Amino acid sequence: MNRPLTPEQLANEAHRVVLTAIIHNADGKFLITKRAATKKKFPSLWTVPGGGLAVSDWVNQPDTFEDQHYESIEAGLVREVLEETGVTIKRPNYLLSISFFRDEAGDEPVVTLSYYAEYVGGEVRLDDGENVEAAWVGFEQAKQYDLIPGILGEIEMVDQIVSHSKTLAEISYNAATEQLKKPIH
Repeated sequence: MNRPLTPEQLANEAHRVVLTAIIHNADGKFLITKRAATKKKFPSLWTVPGGGLAVSDWVNQPDTFEDQHYESIEAGLVREVLEETGVTIKRPNYLLSISFFRDEAGDEPVVTLSYYAEYVGGEVRLDDGENVEAAWVGFEQAKQYDLIPGILGEIEMVDQIVSHSKTLAEISYNAATEQLKKPIH
């Protein structure tokens, strides 16, 4: 976004937190879903499961320490994946973060935390209108889908990790080409 923002918008520390999961199965396939046409951002495009972090994901859980709740993001993502697709996943691993404005006015900043996780079980069933289709696809097949910008690069990163025994430290995301490049260290 290359437009001026007000000092209030620049100083805003409140963000919507969105969690996504690149889910991979034992066959080297990734679960993608097609967003409903009614979605506010990226309608009718293919993406990966996820959703917003809710206070209820952690506030009613036992405290890890007094008034602190560890792994609330991971618990929220496991909940979102199950709720949205009906599948269960192993503990998610951090992949990368993305920031953007959900609305044109720049009034709703979003931070997306992207994770990857191994599929455990469950038959894919889509929830009430969030997504309208689902598919298990390999990295090469994913190129044939109208994906949200950036998702293909994330799938490629996870493909490198799970299929080519790379570590997250060995790869990085190149937004310009959605291709892997050497890490900047």
